[in-house]
Amino acid sequence: MTHRLFGTLCVIGPGLIGSSVLRRLRAQPGLVERLVVSDRDPAVLERVRCLDLGDIVTDDLVAAVGEADCVMLCVPVGAIAPVAEAIMPHLKPGAILTDVGSTRRSVVDALTPHLRNDISYIPAHPMAGTEHSGPDAGFATLFEDRWCLLTPEPGIQQDQIERVSAFWRAMGARIRVMDVDHHDTICAMVSHLPHLIAFTICGTADTLAEDMRSEVLDFAASGFRDFTRIAASDPTMWRDIFLNNSDALLSVLDRFSQDAAAMAQAIRDGDEHTIVETISRGRRIRRSLLENRQA
Repeated sequence: MTHRLFGTLCVIGPGLIGSSVLRRLRAQPGLVERLVVSDRDPAVLERVRCLDLGDIVTDDLVAAVGEADCVMLCVPVGAIAPVAEAIMPHLKPGAILTDVGSTRRSVVDALTPHLRNDISYIPAHPMAGTEHSGPDAGFATLFEDRWCLLTPEPGIQQDQIERVSAFWRAMGARIRVMDVDHHDTICAMVSHLPHLIAFTICGTADTLAEDMRSEVLDFAASGFRDFTRIAASDPTMWRDIFLNNSDALLSVLDRFSQDAAAMAQAIRDGDEHTIVETISRGRRIRRSLLENRQA
């Protein structure tokens, strides 16, 4: 028997993450009684209707959130606080407000002054995704065996945290609850820095002399292709992530720059030991990812 998690769930921003949530809920009827979907883009809403991802599909935010037991913001991190502020007066007492942003501190600081005492704000970051975006990009198994990081502030009722945890477990995810700043440091290392490097490498390739640039693209090996996959990600989303997690990102970037400089020096010096140890460390990390079912 399926245990109902919410009577009405409102998803604002049915892109990759939001539409994947909606697909999962359509595949598991009974978890949520009614799905409300909202977006400001008429073309997005039309696709949501065509894909039958919501019971109510509307561009009216006030109408969308009014009866929702849980409102999930699946908008870029730079838009989370403004959207939350706009809907806050219209949320019903006792509702849960959550989001899926991959940065936390800047969002929490911007949103906290606008929170109501009778609303539980429980941020959740599902660490899953692809380079694609929009309602057509989602799929029901996106969160399977991925981590979802919850960062509730002190004072949030435990039963409300458990409801959001149960929701993401139903999506297939594994749950970890952690401090906001700890979250931002971890994500800067495992997600934001790799994307920054990928964008930069592709930018470097693009500035090569035209004849060599053509050959780079013609003869791209798997390593370069792997970088270009994540470099195809949405520019607006990643602009917001970099700017909203700048302190943590710049900190790990400084550390990476030092390590890259040390590796460059080892190559200059013919320091075989350092080169082999650095490569071996990378292999160990890769094995750990495989063992943890994250690769």
